[in-house]
Amino acid sequence: MKQLQVAVGIIRDKNQNIFLTQRAAKGHMANRWEFPGGKIEAGETPEQALKRELQEETGIDALDVQACGSAIHAETGLQITLHFFLVEEWRGEPYGREGQPQRWVAQQALLASEFPPANADLIARLQSGLI
Repeated sequence: MKQLQVAVGIIRDKNQNIFLTQRAAKGHMANRWEFPGGKIEAGETPEQALKRELQEETGIDALDVQACGSAIHAETGLQITLHFFLVEEWRGEPYGREGQPQRWVAQQALLASEFPPANADLIARLQSGLI
């Protein structure tokens, strides 16, 4: 089974709003909302990958990231490990740098049904204020 490691950033502002981007209309989990991030490359730590991916996808420089768990999701022939990080300090204003739709959502208003299934436990933790 192929293994994929992914770093995921939960960008949260001082008002407890979370920055989200939307997956492409054509592709895996099309049009679902997601926390920005991406694949961890060979030789990178999850934190290094997160900082690189956030710069590429949202144009911000993450200044402080805090690990807040992980999740494993298996699909046909693929196992994905998601490494979640809370990002509350950054430089710049996040936006969909690759042209993807974006939005800020109140942490309590996140809906697991709008995200890929691997995010369900994380969203429950966010909604309950555990993160």
